[in-house]
Amino acid sequence: MLNGTCGTNGGTWMTNYKNKLFTGERSLFGEHNAVISDTTFGEGESPLKESRNIDIDNTIFKWKYPLWYSKHINVDHSIFETMSRSGIWYTDDIKITDSALQAPKLFRRGKDIELTNVHFSDAEETLWSCQNIKLDHVQANGNYFGMNSENIRVDDSSFIGNYIFDGAKNVEVHNSTFVSKDAFGIVRM
Repeated sequence: MLNGTCGTNGGTWMTNYKNKLFTGERSLFGEHNAVISDTTFGEGESPLKESRNIDIDNTIFKWKYPLWYSKHINVDHSIFETMSRSGIWYTDDIKITDSALQAPKLFRRGKDIELTNVHFSDAEETLWSCQNIKLDHVQANGNYFGMNSENIRVDDSSFIGNYIFDGAKNVEVHNSTFVSKDAFGIVRM
C-alpha cells in the first residue's frame, strides 16, 4: 500500500499513515477506514474533511478546519494547535481522549461527542449547538463554552469563563467546578 501496511479493525481493512507530514489543502479529503499515528497536519485547510472511521493517535493539527463533516472519529494523545480554529464542525460520533485542544471555536453543530481527560486552553465559543455530549475530566478556559447545546453530562471537570452553557438544555453536572458569571443562562421562548 501507498502509506504502509494495512490491517483490520473489527473486520474492516484500515489504511495506516504513520510518521507523516501532510501539507496543502484537503490532504486526506474523504479518507475512510484509516489509522493515523505520529503524524503532523501542517498548513493547509480541511485535511480530513468528510472523513469516516478514522483512528488518530499522537497527531498534531496545525491549521484550520481539520475535521468538518466527519463521522466515527477517535482521537487519542493528540494536539489541536491554536491555528486549528473552527476545527471540528458538523462532525458526528467523535471521541477525544488525553489530548490538548488549544484552538477556539472547536466544536459546532456536532453530535455524539465524548471528551475524556481533555484540556481546552482557549475554549472561546466552543461546543456550540451540539447534542449528546459527555465531558469527563475536562478543563476548559473560555467564554460561551457549550452555548445552545443539549443533552450534556459533565463529570469531574472544571470551567473558567463567562456564560458557560448559556442557552443549553438538559445539562447534568457531577463533581465539577465553574468560575463563571451567568452560567446556564435562561432559554427564552
